[in-house]
Amino acid sequence: MTAQFENSKAIMVTHYQGLTMPQLDELRAKMREKGIVFKITKNRITKLALAKTKCKDLSNLFSGPTAVAFGEDAIMSARILSKFAKDNENLKLIGGIMDSEVLDQAGVQKVANLPTLDEARANIIGILNASASKLVSILLARSEKMSILPNENSKTQPKE
Repeated sequence: MTAQFENSKAIMVTHYQGLTMPQLDELRAKMREKGIVFKITKNRITKLALAKTKCKDLSNLFSGPTAVAFGEDAIMSARILSKFAKDNENLKLIGGIMDSEVLDQAGVQKVANLPTLDEARANIIGILNASASKLVSILLARSEKMSILPNENSKTQPKE
């Protein structure tokens, strides 16, 4: 467990009291699809493992029936757990760590609402494409206006 705490970039701590085994299996399957490990832990053993890691600040979260999600993507972990908690009131997000930043319950919810890296990239590309197409349309509109203006040689002389 010490190695998992030390090597994971994203660690989310939950209380799972009241969830059935089929519900836990469903949650594990969703997490596994994204490369996240979801483990039910023994608090005493977990606290001993935490004492030797960068995550020692999480030890106060380990009381009662706790389970931990270990992964590389904090946003995806928080998002899956948050969505599952909305559908199953017995799962409670109580905190976590994203890289080296300790998160409380509200922090985990904020992370769950962030766009993933792929979504952020898509948004940036969309903004860049929109800007480029707007620029092209503005330039084309200007050039069309310039060709519509009468040229000095084609002016007719007013009659006297």
